[in-house]
Amino acid sequence: MKQHLKSCVITVFTGALLIGAGSAAAADKITLILDWFINPDHGPIIIAEENGYFEEAGLEVEVIPPADPADPPKLVAAGKADLAVSYQPQLHLQVAEGLPLIRVGTLVATPLNCLLVLEDGPVKSIADLKGRKVGFSVAGVEEALLTSILELNGLSLDDIELVNVNWSLSPSLMSKQVDAVIGAFRNFELNQMDIEGVDGKCFYLEEEGLPAYDELIYIANPDTMNIDVIARFLEATAKATQFIVNRPDESYQIFASTAKELQDELNKRAWRDTLARFALRPAAFDNGRYVRFENFLVDAGLIKEASPVESLAIDVSQ
Repeated sequence: MKQHLKSCVITVFTGALLIGAGSAAAADKITLILDWFINPDHGPIIIAEENGYFEEAGLEVEVIPPADPADPPKLVAAGKADLAVSYQPQLHLQVAEGLPLIRVGTLVATPLNCLLVLEDGPVKSIADLKGRKVGFSVAGVEEALLTSILELNGLSLDDIELVNVNWSLSPSLMSKQVDAVIGAFRNFELNQMDIEGVDGKCFYLEEEGLPAYDELIYIANPDTMNIDVIARFLEATAKATQFIVNRPDESYQIFASTAKELQDELNKRAWRDTLARFALRPAAFDNGRYVRFENFLVDAGLIKEASPVESLAIDVSQ
Protein backbone atom coordinates (compact mmCIF):
# COMPACT_ATOMS: atom_id res chain seq x y z
CA MET A 1 0.00 0.00 0.00
CA LYS A 2 2.26 2.63 -0.04
CA GLN A 3 3.22 6.13 -1.03
CA HIS A 4 3.51 9.61 0.42
CA LEU A 5 3.61 9.78 4.17
CA LYS A 6 6.46 7.54 5.28
CA SER A 7 8.27 10.46 6.93
CA CYS A 8 5.19 11.88 8.59
CA VAL A 9 4.80 11.72 12.34
CA ILE A 10 1.44 12.60 13.81
CA THR A 11 1.15 13.25 17.49
CA VAL A 12 -2.36 12.96 18.79
CA PHE A 13 -2.84 15.16 21.81
CA THR A 14 -5.86 14.73 24.02
CA GLY A 15 -6.97 16.37 27.20
CA ALA A 16 -7.65 15.11 30.67
CA LEU A 17 -10.52 12.91 31.74
CA LEU A 18 -12.64 13.99 34.65
CA ILE A 19 -12.93 11.17 37.14
CA GLY A 20 -15.25 10.74 40.11
CA ALA A 21 -16.67 13.79 41.85
CA GLY A 22 -14.91 16.47 39.88
CA SER A 23 -11.32 15.39 40.44
CA ALA A 24 -9.12 15.56 37.35
CA ALA A 25 -6.44 13.09 36.31
CA ALA A 26 -3.82 13.49 33.61
CA ALA A 27 -4.45 11.53 30.42
CA ASP A 28 -2.60 8.24 30.06
CA LYS A 29 0.03 8.53 27.33
CA ILE A 30 0.59 5.71 24.86
CA THR A 31 2.68 5.38 21.72
CA LEU A 32 1.27 3.55 18.69
CA ILE A 33 3.54 2.56 15.78
CA LEU A 34 1.65 2.05 12.52
CA ASP A 35 2.44 -0.69 10.02
CA TRP A 36 2.86 1.80 7.18
CA PHE A 37 2.35 5.47 6.36
CA ILE A 38 -1.10 6.79 7.26
CA ASN A 39 -3.80 5.50 4.90
CA PRO A 40 -7.47 4.47 5.01
CA ASP A 41 -6.65 1.23 6.86
CA HIS A 42 -5.99 3.44 9.88
CA GLY A 43 -9.36 5.20 9.67
CA PRO A 44 -10.64 4.22 13.14
CA ILE A 45 -7.45 5.50 14.78
CA ILE A 46 -7.61 8.88 13.05
CA ILE A 47 -11.37 9.29 13.56
CA ALA A 48 -11.01 8.38 17.26
CA GLU A 49 -8.63 11.30 17.64
CA GLU A 50 -10.46 13.78 15.44
CA ASN A 51 -13.83 13.09 17.09
CA GLY A 52 -12.39 13.29 20.59
CA TYR A 53 -12.92 9.64 21.51
CA PHE A 54 -9.38 9.22 22.82
CA GLU A 55 -9.86 12.30 24.97
CA GLU A 56 -13.11 10.89 26.32
CA ALA A 57 -11.23 7.72 27.21
CA GLY A 58 -8.56 9.66 29.09
CA LEU A 59 -5.83 8.95 26.57
CA GLU A 60 -3.07 10.89 24.87
CA VAL A 61 -2.01 8.82 21.86
CA GLU A 62 1.14 9.41 19.84
CA VAL A 63 0.77 7.84 16.39
CA ILE A 64 3.98 7.23 14.45
CA PRO A 65 4.38 5.81 10.92
CA PRO A 66 7.49 3.58 10.79
CA ALA A 67 10.69 4.34 8.90
CA ASP A 68 10.73 0.67 7.87
CA PRO A 69 7.55 -1.47 7.68
CA ALA A 70 9.40 -4.35 9.37
CA ASP A 71 10.16 -2.30 12.49
CA PRO A 72 6.87 -1.98 14.48
CA PRO A 73 6.86 -5.42 16.20
CA LYS A 74 10.54 -5.08 17.06
CA LEU A 75 9.92 -1.68 18.68
CA VAL A 76 7.09 -3.07 20.82
CA ALA A 77 9.13 -6.11 21.81
CA ALA A 78 12.01 -3.80 22.81
CA GLY A 79 9.73 -1.63 24.94
CA LYS A 80 10.07 1.40 22.67
CA ALA A 81 6.34 1.59 21.89
CA ASP A 82 3.21 0.55 23.78
CA LEU A 83 1.26 -0.70 20.76
CA ALA A 84 1.88 -1.43 17.11
CA VAL A 85 -0.28 -2.20 14.12
CA SER A 86 0.92 -5.49 12.69
CA TYR A 87 -0.28 -8.58 10.81
CA GLN A 88 -1.67 -11.80 12.27
CA PRO A 89 0.59 -14.09 10.17
CA GLN A 90 3.64 -12.11 11.28
CA LEU A 91 2.62 -12.43 14.93
CA HIS A 92 2.58 -16.24 14.73
CA LEU A 93 6.06 -16.32 13.24
CA GLN A 94 7.53 -13.83 15.70
CA VAL A 95 6.06 -15.51 18.77
CA ALA A 96 7.60 -18.76 17.51
CA GLU A 97 10.93 -16.90 17.36
CA GLY A 98 10.54 -15.91 21.01
CA LEU A 99 9.63 -12.24 20.66
CA PRO A 100 7.47 -10.97 23.58
CA LEU A 101 4.38 -10.00 21.57
CA ILE A 102 0.66 -10.64 21.90
CA ARG A 103 -2.43 -9.62 19.94
CA VAL A 104 -4.67 -7.33 21.99
CA GLY A 105 -7.11 -6.12 19.33
CA THR A 106 -8.08 -6.19 15.67
CA LEU A 107 -8.14 -3.29 13.22
CA VAL A 108 -8.93 -4.99 9.88
CA ALA A 109 -10.67 -8.33 10.30
CA THR A 110 -10.24 -9.83 6.81
CA PRO A 111 -7.21 -10.55 4.63
CA LEU A 112 -6.12 -7.65 2.44
CA ASN A 113 -2.83 -9.10 1.23
CA CYS A 114 -2.67 -10.55 -2.25
CA LEU A 115 -0.15 -11.67 -4.82
CA LEU A 116 -0.47 -8.93 -7.43
CA VAL A 117 0.46 -9.25 -11.10
CA LEU A 118 -0.24 -7.35 -14.30
CA GLU A 119 -3.55 -8.38 -15.88
CA ASP A 120 -1.92 -8.54 -19.31
CA GLY A 121 1.41 -9.82 -18.01
CA PRO A 122 3.04 -13.25 -18.31
CA VAL A 123 1.79 -14.58 -14.95
CA LYS A 124 -1.61 -16.20 -15.51
CA SER A 125 -1.31 -18.71 -12.68
CA ILE A 126 0.87 -19.19 -9.60
CA ALA A 127 2.85 -21.81 -11.52
CA ASP A 128 3.88 -19.12 -14.01
CA LEU A 129 6.06 -17.51 -11.33
CA LYS A 130 8.78 -20.08 -12.01
CA GLY A 131 11.99 -18.26 -12.96
CA ARG A 132 10.48 -14.82 -12.33
CA LYS A 133 11.05 -11.92 -9.91
CA VAL A 134 8.68 -11.34 -7.00
CA GLY A 135 8.83 -8.11 -4.98
CA PHE A 136 8.13 -7.89 -1.25
CA SER A 137 8.27 -5.29 1.51
CA VAL A 138 8.14 -7.02 4.90
CA ALA A 139 10.82 -9.67 5.29
CA GLY A 140 9.83 -12.89 6.98
CA VAL A 141 6.05 -12.82 6.92
CA GLU A 142 5.59 -12.30 3.18
CA GLU A 143 8.26 -14.85 2.36
CA ALA A 144 6.48 -17.36 4.59
CA LEU A 145 3.09 -16.75 2.96
CA LEU A 146 4.64 -16.94 -0.48
CA THR A 147 6.38 -20.20 0.40
CA SER A 148 3.03 -21.82 1.21
CA ILE A 149 1.35 -20.58 -1.96
CA LEU A 150 4.25 -21.74 -4.13
CA GLU A 151 4.37 -25.20 -2.58
CA LEU A 152 0.67 -25.70 -3.23
CA ASN A 153 1.48 -25.10 -6.90
CA GLY A 154 4.54 -27.33 -7.11
CA LEU A 155 7.13 -24.57 -6.68
CA SER A 156 9.50 -23.34 -3.97
CA LEU A 157 11.35 -20.14 -3.15
CA ASP A 158 14.28 -21.57 -5.10
CA ASP A 159 12.18 -21.27 -8.25
CA ILE A 160 11.82 -17.49 -8.00
CA GLU A 161 13.97 -14.43 -7.31
CA LEU A 162 12.85 -12.36 -4.31
CA VAL A 163 13.40 -8.60 -4.55
CA ASN A 164 12.94 -6.23 -1.60
CA VAL A 165 11.07 -3.25 -3.06
CA ASN A 166 10.27 -1.72 0.36
CA TRP A 167 7.56 0.95 -0.12
CA SER A 168 7.29 0.58 -3.91
CA LEU A 169 5.05 -2.42 -4.45
CA SER A 170 2.81 -1.35 -7.31
CA PRO A 171 5.38 1.05 -8.87
CA SER A 172 7.91 -1.76 -9.14
CA LEU A 173 5.28 -3.98 -10.78
CA MET A 174 4.03 -1.30 -13.17
CA SER A 175 7.60 -0.49 -14.23
CA LYS A 176 8.21 -4.23 -14.74
CA GLN A 177 11.14 -4.35 -12.36
CA VAL A 178 9.39 -7.41 -10.96
CA ASP A 179 6.79 -9.81 -12.37
CA ALA A 180 4.66 -9.96 -9.21
CA VAL A 181 4.52 -8.51 -5.71
CA ILE A 182 3.43 -10.12 -2.45
CA GLY A 183 2.09 -7.83 0.27
CA ALA A 184 -0.02 -5.68 -2.03
CA PHE A 185 -3.33 -4.73 -0.46
CA ARG A 186 -6.41 -5.30 -2.59
CA ASN A 187 -8.05 -2.11 -1.30
CA PHE A 188 -5.07 0.06 -2.20
CA GLU A 189 -2.65 -1.19 -4.87
CA LEU A 190 -5.40 -2.31 -7.25
CA ASN A 191 -6.90 1.18 -7.08
CA GLN A 192 -3.48 2.78 -7.41
CA MET A 193 -2.79 0.85 -10.59
CA ASP A 194 -6.25 1.50 -12.04
CA ILE A 195 -5.79 5.24 -11.55
CA GLU A 196 -2.50 4.95 -13.45
CA GLY A 197 -4.32 3.17 -16.27
CA VAL A 198 -2.75 -0.21 -15.55
CA ASP A 199 -4.92 -3.27 -14.93
CA GLY A 200 -3.83 -5.48 -12.07
CA LYS A 201 -4.88 -8.98 -11.04
CA CYS A 202 -4.87 -10.26 -7.46
CA PHE A 203 -4.39 -13.85 -6.41
CA TYR A 204 -6.19 -13.80 -3.05
CA LEU A 205 -4.20 -15.69 -0.42
CA GLU A 206 -7.26 -17.13 1.32
CA GLU A 207 -8.34 -18.56 -2.04
CA GLU A 208 -4.91 -20.07 -2.65
CA GLY A 209 -4.83 -22.39 0.35
CA LEU A 210 -4.18 -20.13 3.35
CA PRO A 211 -6.69 -19.99 6.23
CA ALA A 212 -8.54 -16.71 6.65
CA TYR A 213 -6.85 -14.37 9.12
CA ASP A 214 -6.98 -10.86 10.59
CA GLU A 215 -4.94 -8.62 8.30
CA LEU A 216 -4.22 -5.82 10.74
CA ILE A 217 -4.03 -6.31 14.50
CA TYR A 218 -2.85 -4.34 17.52
CA ILE A 219 0.05 -5.98 19.33
CA ALA A 220 1.63 -5.26 22.72
CA ASN A 221 4.42 -6.60 24.91
CA PRO A 222 2.70 -8.99 27.38
CA ASP A 223 5.36 -8.30 30.01
CA THR A 224 4.77 -4.55 30.14
CA MET A 225 1.29 -3.83 28.73
CA ASN A 226 -1.37 -1.94 30.64
CA ILE A 227 -4.60 -3.83 29.96
CA ASP A 228 -6.84 -1.04 31.29
CA VAL A 229 -5.25 1.53 28.98
CA ILE A 230 -5.44 -0.84 26.01
CA ALA A 231 -9.11 -1.61 26.73
CA ARG A 232 -9.90 2.12 26.69
CA PHE A 233 -7.96 2.55 23.44
CA LEU A 234 -9.99 -0.23 21.82
CA GLU A 235 -13.27 1.19 23.11
CA ALA A 236 -12.40 4.52 21.49
CA THR A 237 -11.55 2.91 18.15
CA ALA A 238 -14.72 0.79 18.30
CA LYS A 239 -16.73 3.98 18.69
CA ALA A 240 -14.84 5.48 15.76
CA THR A 241 -15.56 2.44 13.62
CA GLN A 242 -19.29 2.74 14.30
CA PHE A 243 -19.11 6.39 13.26
CA ILE A 244 -17.33 5.40 10.03
CA VAL A 245 -19.89 2.71 9.20
CA ASN A 246 -22.82 5.03 9.94
CA ARG A 247 -21.35 8.05 8.16
CA PRO A 248 -18.88 6.84 5.51
CA ASP A 249 -18.77 10.06 3.48
CA GLU A 250 -18.58 12.38 6.47
CA SER A 251 -15.94 10.24 8.11
CA TYR A 252 -13.82 10.26 4.96
CA GLN A 253 -13.96 14.05 4.88
CA ILE A 254 -12.77 14.17 8.50
CA PHE A 255 -10.00 11.65 7.76
CA ALA A 256 -8.84 13.42 4.59
CA SER A 257 -8.83 16.83 6.28
CA THR A 258 -5.90 15.75 8.46
CA ALA A 259 -3.35 15.75 5.61
CA LYS A 260 -3.28 17.08 2.06
CA GLU A 261 -1.80 13.79 0.85
CA LEU A 262 -5.01 12.00 1.81
CA GLN A 263 -7.22 14.23 -0.34
CA ASP A 264 -6.90 12.36 -3.62
CA GLU A 265 -8.76 9.81 -5.70
CA LEU A 266 -6.64 6.91 -4.48
CA ASN A 267 -7.43 7.45 -0.81
CA LYS A 268 -11.09 8.11 -1.58
CA ARG A 269 -11.37 4.79 -3.40
CA ALA A 270 -9.37 2.93 -0.77
CA TRP A 271 -11.61 4.34 1.97
CA ARG A 272 -14.68 2.99 0.18
CA ASP A 273 -13.12 -0.44 -0.30
CA THR A 274 -11.97 -0.70 3.33
CA LEU A 275 -15.25 0.14 5.08
CA ALA A 276 -16.60 -3.41 5.19
CA ARG A 277 -13.30 -4.80 6.47
CA PHE A 278 -12.86 -2.85 9.71
CA ALA A 279 -13.32 -4.89 12.88
CA LEU A 280 -16.61 -3.72 14.41
CA ARG A 281 -15.55 -5.21 17.76
CA PRO A 282 -11.79 -4.62 17.88
CA ALA A 283 -11.37 -6.24 21.30
CA ALA A 284 -13.25 -9.41 20.32
CA PHE A 285 -11.09 -12.48 19.78
CA ASP A 286 -11.75 -15.44 17.46
CA ASN A 287 -9.90 -18.25 19.20
CA GLY A 288 -10.43 -20.73 16.38
CA ARG A 289 -8.98 -18.42 13.75
CA TYR A 290 -5.67 -18.23 15.61
CA VAL A 291 -5.59 -21.97 16.31
CA ARG A 292 -6.23 -22.76 12.64
CA PHE A 293 -3.51 -20.44 11.39
CA GLU A 294 -1.02 -21.72 13.96
CA ASN A 295 -1.70 -25.32 12.90
CA PHE A 296 -1.42 -24.33 9.25
CA LEU A 297 2.06 -22.91 9.84
CA VAL A 298 3.10 -26.08 11.65
CA ASP A 299 1.76 -28.31 8.84
CA ALA A 300 3.55 -26.12 6.28
CA GLY A 301 6.82 -26.52 8.17
CA LEU A 302 7.10 -22.77 8.76
CA ILE A 303 7.21 -23.15 12.56
CA LYS A 304 8.33 -26.19 14.56
CA GLU A 305 5.45 -26.51 17.00
CA ALA A 306 2.19 -24.81 17.81
CA SER A 307 2.16 -22.22 20.57
CA PRO A 308 -0.75 -22.15 23.04
CA VAL A 309 -3.34 -19.72 21.80
CA GLU A 310 -3.14 -17.74 25.06
CA SER A 311 0.46 -16.89 24.18
CA LEU A 312 -0.68 -15.43 20.85
CA ALA A 313 -3.75 -13.37 21.68
CA ILE A 314 -6.02 -12.19 24.46
CA ASP A 315 -9.41 -10.52 24.80
CA VAL A 316 -8.72 -7.48 27.00
CA SER A 317 -12.43 -6.83 27.46
CA GLN A 318 -12.84 -9.90 29.68
